Amino acid sequence: MPAAQIKGFVLQNFLFTEDQSALADDQSLVESGTLDSTGILELITFIEESFGIRVADDEMLPANFDSINAITAFVSRKQQAA
Repeated sequence: MPAAQIKGFVLQNFLFTEDQSALADDQSLVESGTLDSTGILELITFIEESFGIRVADDEMLPANFDSINAITAFVSRKQQAA
């Protein structure tokens, strides 16, 4: 399931924990300081490699990458369009 993989990646690589309760699925990753611009690029690389999708430059928006829920919805839309 994309949500679990995405959340696991964020927890391990940015919060350095496996504690699922450390990050709410609707929590803003940018406003909370979890991700900065470099972190977003790392996340996008992970998503492209893990889910076989391509993220276009014009899709690199906070609306698509600001929470686990938003990222999961974005990945699902991209997979359905493929």
